[in-house]
Amino acid sequence: MSFLYPRLLVEQARPLFEEYRTLEPADLSQRFAVTHDSAVYVATGGDRVSSARLRELREGVLDLAKRAGFPDDSDRARNAEFDLRLAALLHAEMGMVPAEAASRDVWAFLALVVLPDVAFWRYPQPPKDRVLGTDLTRHVFGRLWWRAQLVRAPEESEPYRALEILGEAAFDQIYARRAALGGSPHLVRAILRVWKDLDLRGLNERDTLRDFLKRLLRLAPFVLFDGIESHALDGELHAVAQEAVDAQRPRPATNSPQVVPDLSTTVDGAGPTPLSVSGNEQSASHRGKPATPVEVRRFKSLEICAGAGGQALGLERAGFDPVLLIDSKADACFSIDLNRPAWDVVCMDVVQFRPHMRPDALHVDLISGGLPRVKSSATVGRSEDTEERRVLRTAISLACEIGPKAVLFENVPDLVDSPDFSADRAWIDLELQEAGFRTDWRILNASDFGVPQNRKSGFLVALRDPHFERFSWPLPVDEPPPTVGEVLGPSMSSCGWPGAEHWAKNADRIAPALVGGSDRRGGADLGPTGSKKAWAALGVNGNSLGDEPPGIDFPTGEPPKLTVEQAAAIQAFPDQWKLFGGKTSRYRQVGHAMPPPLAAAVGQALATALRS
Repeated sequence: MSFLYPRLLVEQARPLFEEYRTLEPADLSQRFAVTHDSAVYVATGGDRVSSARLRELREGVLDLAKRAGFPDDSDRARNAEFDLRLAALLHAEMGMVPAEAASRDVWAFLALVVLPDVAFWRYPQPPKDRVLGTDLTRHVFGRLWWRAQLVRAPEESEPYRALEILGEAAFDQIYARRAALGGSPHLVRAILRVWKDLDLRGLNERDTLRDFLKRLLRLAPFVLFDGIESHALDGELHAVAQEAVDAQRPRPATNSPQVVPDLSTTVDGAGPTPLSVSGNEQSASHRGKPATPVEVRRFKSLEICAGAGGQALGLERAGFDPVLLIDSKADACFSIDLNRPAWDVVCMDVVQFRPHMRPDALHVDLISGGLPRVKSSATVGRSEDTEERRVLRTAISLACEIGPKAVLFENVPDLVDSPDFSADRAWIDLELQEAGFRTDWRILNASDFGVPQNRKSGFLVALRDPHFERFSWPLPVDEPPPTVGEVLGPSMSSCGWPGAEHWAKNADRIAPALVGGSDRRGGADLGPTGSKKAWAALGVNGNSLGDEPPGIDFPTGEPPKLTVEQAAAIQAFPDQWKLFGGKTSRYRQVGHAMPPPLAAAVGQALATALRS
């Protein structure tokens, strides 16, 4: 039988949390209850848990806590043992189904009403997510229930024994940071069975596990893990895990200097890709001379709202290596993993991210991101702008909290110069200046940097002194961008369309800005009526996207549709850059992206300022 648990909604939970943060466990022991006037239940799904059962649960948890030093003592070893035992207890005794356990309000009730003394003893002065459940993989109790849910093997004499194999950080990687894998208990149990038999001597366990999970992610689109019998799945996973182990084995050190790749070379989809760069730091090859690799300093970056990786790709060419990339869309995260498996990608809402979750993110030179497009102040409070402004506020807060040397955020041009956004700019400038930055705003057009598209973007750059004085915005490249016909002509003729040559000659201008990437739109098309008319003038049917280029039987006088890959070419993605997901998802990734050459140009300007 499953039980329904009381839910303490955030409006009631937040004041209790703020009050209880200042109290000692002994005081909170006097505040516990098994009911609350503001608690609610869902309407259906099981019987309501009784007060007697909640008291029994409290007594069981208190018994475990006292063995670990509650209320006046604890240490890391006893906390770890407490967590293991508590995970098994909660899962075995609560009688809760996953749908109920997925509610943050259930866990807020447990932490603030039934067990406030234990919750604030286990995590003194906790951040909100430990108690309010804004991130269940961090909640003092919720994270343990879900760990037990993932590893429980009912056929075993000790169903929760696998809890001992990995610690919290490792489970965090499996469940929260690799949601496509963590959602399958069958797969997680297989991961644990394989992991405990690996020879990890001399290796960093966290890095090896991360490599292992990345390799599994690359298989996920093609393998139905839940459909494979346990013994066969173990064999498959063991082979993948051994590859990760072998990749982590130390190799002989070399004295080869790190070099700046020749930006004029042919694209190689397996590594850094060549891109156009800014006018004030163009490679020698753009001036008719061969580029000579030179040893330079590279920088570390944190990329938020990473999308399919367009901005990160451009910044990589400029000298910034991401230690972490964050995006809330699983398909976009898969796209990055397909192209840069060595990059660490976290699939989560950036609003839920806290720097202490990933200590390496606290030591970056640059925080960057192509943020969701905000609307003018006239729309503040409306549903269409709530999410975008929430992300904008989070981005500025992260920059102030982490305090890198430089910040780079891209958004709509109006954010830079429209009077409707003056209050936003003033707030942003003030927040960053109080954190020690100096700010500058600029609108740049991607067509000035070799992109075959009239695409303007608004940029915010913030740097600390002395770097700010050394920063100059990139200058346009000398050569005009290629036309749509020059870029797409070869692909339009690739399936034998007899009208391709004539089409390419008439598509003799750069493209309008690609739009249609919004999640609020329907299927994949090239945007509203005005955008479709601009594409029609170039001989393109913008009502939808095609699955492949026009073939030999396609009428010569009919305008073809663009494929997602052709749209990516208009954004100046390398041909070998792979996109994951269905057609609409892949096109949205393209439509959201910053053209990599534009990112490279601004990145080169930032790198110059930081190296000076």
